[in-house]
Amino acid sequence: METAVAYGAMKAGRVPFDPVAFFTHPRTILRLLSWVFSIVVFSCIVNEGYINIGSERLLCVFNKNAHACNYGMTVGVACFLGSICFLILDVYFPSMSNLKDRKRVVLFDLIFSGVASFLWFVGFCFLANQWQATSPDELPLAQGSDAARAIITFCFFSILSWVCTFFIHIMYMHTFLLSVFIIFITMFAEHSS
Repeated sequence: METAVAYGAMKAGRVPFDPVAFFTHPRTILRLLSWVFSIVVFSCIVNEGYINIGSERLLCVFNKNAHACNYGMTVGVACFLGSICFLILDVYFPSMSNLKDRKRVVLFDLIFSGVASFLWFVGFCFLANQWQATSPDELPLAQGSDAARAIITFCFFSILSWVCTFFIHIMYMHTFLLSVFIIFITMFAEHSS
């Protein structure tokens, strides 16, 4: 006999919280990776993303474009907070008894993952473009260049982790819709006979 599954988790109250199963679940691993990648991006920008060349004013290492550093920090902090919120929701998700609440959580996570993927892609393109336009003369002693490369690299890794999270939720939605379709066909077959 199969156990009933709704939006990627068993029905509420069936299984107590298992930390090993939780931390080995692909969604949790991707969420933790996304969390780490966002920490790397915004901490590199905060620590070495700004330099001062002969003045008290701090300039962004990405072609002296403050918008590049601000965009990277904003997306990094937003995805950092989003990852924490969704990790907490993932802990409580199996105990949610209301199917509508589960659906809302999955849909919100799906939307957030899609938007985060897009924002990281834009950030990767924008930061790589600004880094390419930065001349070596603008950075004395290559100050901040390693951090800039790390920021661009982890923006790319963030795209991958959020896209994978997005497709995991697409898979859950597909499983749910398929099970609803099977139930509907079964009910129709029983009712017509």
